[in-house]
Amino acid sequence: MLNMTEVIDKLKDIIRESKLGGKVFDKDVAKALGIEPTTFATMKRRGSIPYPEILEFCAIKKISANWLFFDQAIDMLKEQTERFFQVRYFADIRASAGGGAEVFDENYEIISVDEKIMHNLVGFSGNTQLEAIHVDGESMEPTLQDGSIVFVDRTQTDIKKDGIFIASTTAGLFIKRIRQRADGMIELISDNKAYSPEILSADEVTIVGKVVGNIESL
Repeated sequence: MLNMTEVIDKLKDIIRESKLGGKVFDKDVAKALGIEPTTFATMKRRGSIPYPEILEFCAIKKISANWLFFDQAIDMLKEQTERFFQVRYFADIRASAGGGAEVFDENYEIISVDEKIMHNLVGFSGNTQLEAIHVDGESMEPTLQDGSIVFVDRTQTDIKKDGIFIASTTAGLFIKRIRQRADGMIELISDNKAYSPEILSADEVTIVGKVVGNIESL
């Protein structure tokens, strides 16, 4: 990480470009950051970096803070970012293994998970933007336990391929094995044999995505 003097030099270069050349002094940097020159001089002497002011400056100027503080190029940041899966975690959404559940909403948080960890959880997947929701109910046991977290790939909606899917119905979200019968009706099939298949018309079912991995509840 760069020290205070090196950061100031970089800030001067940025300010110099906007001024189309010419000398740039510490007072110019202080003004750009919204800091009193005397306060800025004290901070420089102590090596104290004004992070909040510099981050706001970077946001306004659309400058990478990583480049400013760590001298990381954009290509380097992109390479690091691609090492992670971006998972949209819906903490309040449960796909029902029994009765219906609520539909997806916009209340989620982004979780970045290292690709090696995700490979162990979901195997290989070209999609690095997965969604995570909870299982509610026991009808998919022993495959999926009540309270488990499942990872959903919305790009996979072909029910002709084996697997477990999230289905949106008029009764809510279901997590089931899904089969389309010869008469066109859709069967939502539980792994727990104590539960009978749910049978719906095709226009009552929308396939949200395929379950590609899970974390069991403790």
